[in-house]
Amino acid sequence: MSHSQAAPEPFRIPDGDLDDLASTLAKTMAEVRQHGVILDRLGSEPDSPAPAVVPPAVGGEEAKDSGSGPASVFILALGGEAYATELAALSDWVNYLLLPVYGREISTTRPWCAQWHEHPEAVARLHGLWLAWQQLTDAEAGLSGPSTWHRDHLDQALAQLRSPDGPFAACTTSPTRPNHRVLATPTPEQLELAA
Repeated sequence: MSHSQAAPEPFRIPDGDLDDLASTLAKTMAEVRQHGVILDRLGSEPDSPAPAVVPPAVGGEEAKDSGSGPASVFILALGGEAYATELAALSDWVNYLLLPVYGREISTTRPWCAQWHEHPEAVARLHGLWLAWQQLTDAEAGLSGPSTWHRDHLDQALAQLRSPDGPFAACTTSPTRPNHRVLATPTPEQLELAA
């Protein structure tokens, strides 16, 4: 091997810089995963089976505005394949970003349900939280975007979802005793009687 083709000398990165590199790599990997989720949502068919609960779009079938797509990006306004695709993308975000970072321990005062996707209220709240996360963690949101997301969206959504009387009230309250039950909601007749 000639002198001009010699292997480069190894170099050592100071330990203090390794944490910065690891943090930067983790952020980059999260962004790459999120871009993949967004691309999947925009242009691919879902690889996973349809969810157990696929509510019809509010007001009937998917609302279209001049054939250019749904009138709303909110998951409750979607139906069929659009709902299934959006739920699959939401599940990736919940399972790979939200829960590992913000999940906290399950307890009687902080229930959770591994089958959250079968609780319509949970799907709606988590989807709204995810939409806000996408907007407020974008570079265009500015440096205070993530803080605003925590304060105005995350804290409120988790307080409602994990409340002892929230949508998971009949679900897991101890990690050693998994449980799942969707609570009944009032019927229109019951609402009329109460009025």
